Amino acid sequence: MTTPLFTLLRDEILATGPIPMARYMDLCLGHPVHGYYRTRDPLGAAGDFVTAPEISQMFGELIGVWIAAAWGAMGAPADLALVELGPGRGTLMADALRALARAAPTLRPALHLVETSPVLRAAQAERLSGFAPTWHEGLATLPPGPALVVANEFFDALPVRQFQRTARGWFERCIGLSPDADRLVFGLAAEPDPRIDAPAPVGATLTLPGAALDTVRDLARRLVRDGGAMLAIDYGHARPGFGDSLQAVAGHRFVDPLEAPGEADLTTHVDFSALARAAAGAGARVHGPIDQRDFLQALGLRARAERLSANATPQQALRIATAVSRLTDPARRGMGSLFKVMALSDPALQDLPGLSAEGR
Repeated sequence: MTTPLFTLLRDEILATGPIPMARYMDLCLGHPVHGYYRTRDPLGAAGDFVTAPEISQMFGELIGVWIAAAWGAMGAPADLALVELGPGRGTLMADALRALARAAPTLRPALHLVETSPVLRAAQAERLSGFAPTWHEGLATLPPGPALVVANEFFDALPVRQFQRTARGWFERCIGLSPDADRLVFGLAAEPDPRIDAPAPVGATLTLPGAALDTVRDLARRLVRDGGAMLAIDYGHARPGFGDSLQAVAGHRFVDPLEAPGEADLTTHVDFSALARAAAGAGARVHGPIDQRDFLQALGLRARAERLSANATPQQALRIATAVSRLTDPARRGMGSLFKVMALSDPALQDLPGLSAEGR
């Protein structure tokens, strides 16, 4: 399928040669004119995928409970910045702030949203207008001071580099053109990368999440310096390994990631072990990762569902039960074990709600 972004990609490849995976993902998702997240609201039944906050209000409410408890563990600073990375429609934060008003009524955080999509910024402005949010293109413009940062399904969409093991070594995976230049194809760099020396069988794929590691290091240094914590929730794995987890989703189904650049969401599984090592190397304390199921249950998901169901109609009670199952079921269609939860904090925070501390 020819898209406006395909034409730009084809011209770049013809001029300079095949491009690395990170470059491809960056353009597909973030091109200022034709990037996926710049041009649409991808969420919900009418979009391409559904995230946990869109499944049930309970998810965001429990994040609000977590924020209140983490703030208390910090000593309840008055000048807290509440930051969300990739806030979607603002659904999670709206639900979290509603719960936060009950759990910590004296807390008045300054709300900061890191969002590049003008379409989603408009949705966030409508939903969060009463909280006077400040928007940022990236981390660099966030104000100094203690902060609590929430990142739900944020790291999975950051660009990654991929390498494939051959008998001659590790070759970077690239995007090139078919012989008649009418479609994109996967290929390998001309020479192996001598910097990659991971033992693996021929055919193995190695993913290096450079952008995610840089983001985590920046956040970790900030938390160590100014105090606070970051909560990351995403689909991925807790142990290092090999494999190609690149996927594209459009219209709630998996599609070819090269078929329609700029028209589908591109993600990869988050390597939480790599993020944890990067954060610890920058001086932060690491809490988790654990399964989303265990995290939500520790925060009281079942009790919250029972309270909501007590005054619900039978149809509403069924929707609540279905949402709990979707959020916690470890089976294929559930998010319970596929999604992991990890927090980073300044070393002074020994414990955070729902998580165990490791490392420093």
